[in-house]
Amino acid sequence: MNNLLIPDSAIVRDVFHENDDTSTFSLQFTDAQKRLEYSFQPGQFNMLSIFGVGEAPISISSSNGSRENFTHTVRHVGSLTRMFAKLKAGDLLGVRGPYGNGWPLKQAHGKNLLIVAGGIGLAPLRPAIYNILEQPALFGKVELLYGSKNPGEMLFRHEYRQWAEQISMLLTVDDASGFDWNHNAGLVTALFDKMQSVPENTVVLSCGPEIMMKHVVKGLLARGFHSGQLYVSLERKMFCGVKKCGRCQVGSKFVCHDGPVFSYDVLENEPAEIIGVLGRE
Repeated sequence: MNNLLIPDSAIVRDVFHENDDTSTFSLQFTDAQKRLEYSFQPGQFNMLSIFGVGEAPISISSSNGSRENFTHTVRHVGSLTRMFAKLKAGDLLGVRGPYGNGWPLKQAHGKNLLIVAGGIGLAPLRPAIYNILEQPALFGKVELLYGSKNPGEMLFRHEYRQWAEQISMLLTVDDASGFDWNHNAGLVTALFDKMQSVPENTVVLSCGPEIMMKHVVKGLLARGFHSGQLYVSLERKMFCGVKKCGRCQVGSKFVCHDGPVFSYDVLENEPAEIIGVLGRE
């Protein structure tokens, strides 16, 4: 039996710089058998390690339809993730996973989808978007609301035109100064007044800064959505990824195992330390 804490080796096939501090890495396992066996669900994450430096949980940001390559989108904000910024094609990484649960896409078959993302939070939602685009007949109307600090920090900009052919999109930024920007300005929750989505027969997927998700939850509940319709992806520091170290435990939940995707009707019954950022004041 393989040791869950020992990473497999993967090679960096390509690096795409999304903006000044965020890059998307296309990875491939060096072992051919591992490439055949590996699969994941949209919303899951891997533990990525730079040998001799450290390891971090990073959401998978590619389609789960490919067996050869998979991608991770990393914002270079900490000492370890800044090391990722130095990676180039041909370098080796350690990969463990996939871990956690995923977005409830099967449960959403036949329903409408509202996707609300902020900043780097679009990365864990991108595999779900790909899944929807690849199987449009399985879903009803799909709407994406995405907000960022400024247009330059928006992720996957080169894909928006293709996405917009099948899903409704509303984009917003906090500050568009210095950019040629023809979309909205303000917080992503301000888009609720412009969106087409309604509570009936709709599933909501949201990921972004937790303060953003707090206001997303509050705003949608106020508009008639109920807690069982709302799914959020949480981020916590963790060491193992397999419910052993306890680093990511909040209340009775382990983000690495019970999450990272949670239905809000589960979170609202947890102690204030887990839902305080998302609901109760």
